[in-house]
Amino acid sequence: MKGISIGLLGLGTVGSGVVQIIENHQDKLMHQVGCPIRVKRILVNSITKERSIDIDPSVLTTDVNAILTDPEIDVVIEVMGGVEQTKQYILEALNNKKHVVTANKDLMAIHGAELLTVAAENECDLFFEASVAGGIPILRSIVDGLASDRITKIMGIVNGTTNFILTKMSQKGAAYEEVLKEAQELGFAEADPTADVEGLDAARKMTILATLGFSMKIDLADVSVKGITSITEEDIQYGKQLGYSMKLIGIAQQDDDKVEISVEPTFLSDSHPLASVHNEYNAVYVCGEAVGETMFYGPGAGSLPTATSIVSDLVAVMKNMQYGVNGKSIISPQYPKKLKEPQEMFSKHFLRLHVSDEIGVFAEITSLFAEHNISFEKILQLPVIKREVAEIVLVTHHASKQDYEDILVRLRDLKSVKEIKSSYRVERGSNI
Repeated sequence: MKGISIGLLGLGTVGSGVVQIIENHQDKLMHQVGCPIRVKRILVNSITKERSIDIDPSVLTTDVNAILTDPEIDVVIEVMGGVEQTKQYILEALNNKKHVVTANKDLMAIHGAELLTVAAENECDLFFEASVAGGIPILRSIVDGLASDRITKIMGIVNGTTNFILTKMSQKGAAYEEVLKEAQELGFAEADPTADVEGLDAARKMTILATLGFSMKIDLADVSVKGITSITEEDIQYGKQLGYSMKLIGIAQQDDDKVEISVEPTFLSDSHPLASVHNEYNAVYVCGEAVGETMFYGPGAGSLPTATSIVSDLVAVMKNMQYGVNGKSIISPQYPKKLKEPQEMFSKHFLRLHVSDEIGVFAEITSLFAEHNISFEKILQLPVIKREVAEIVLVTHHASKQDYEDILVRLRDLKSVKEIKSSYRVERGSNI
């Protein structure tokens, strides 16, 4: 087999890591695929810009067509980001019979189905392992390693920024704004952290995971999303008293062929394996009918971890070229999309209230829950510095989303309830 020529779209943090791995691991890659790999051309915004790696300037170009229309380039690796313009580049690459490897979660969450269809039509590979969890090989594990099983639940910490922030809030007892500033100074959070802290980044990743895990076309709009910006240090401390750790959790669950997908702040029992995942690390918990529970843990971002997944996809492309099976691994979703209704979604809930410190108030609240057949697993009742106000913290047993939301509406109408301070999902320990 002749050598393989690569066109690289982007030379930022991840793109530089891809170049490093291809250059430094050439002997390993040669052993894997039996031929040399050469980065022939790299798309950049500026050829003269100083970079963290040594690169021959003659390899750099500001003209994307020097890559997309070059007949000698076999594989296009996209690490430039963006959605609409990048989509057009990848479509052109595929239509020019070039295989594509991308780390672009936004692109794949929004346009993945269309791009995979075009790839199959052109008998090209389109791989995107690095789009979900950086260096964790979660997509290939779901598609190949668990191919014989029926996945029932995918639950994970898939955003390192929010996990870093919540870890530091828990360890330091600090406020969200203080820890966010620290995360930005250390490079764990962007100057504009909205996509991370509002849960949008995690939602895009859960869209991809649910689509592959359930073989069902899941759209980004199907994901219920809530971010971490309203979490307080008081919430986290109450959680600790009750044996919980706060995490931003993505959950995709399938019951009776219907699915629910959400991203939201969640109190995890301290016995849950995900509760011990700290700082910028990611982890994905997958439950299958046959295999039971499995967990995949590692760095969810970073130059070399992400580049490792990208180059692993590149190796898969090259092996397919050797066997003549490019484009054959793309499988359309097997099942029609069926989403659960709110009355079919069940979980435990943490609820923190400020109420009038009067006789009969707690009985009034408990009777409201009893009307919906919801009982309590844990209760805390504490005085507040303000006179005549008490703080109640409740953890319910399993209740439907519909019943719980109906209760929240009725609580707001009670004169004795001064304020609903916070409300979060609760997940128990093992045997998810």
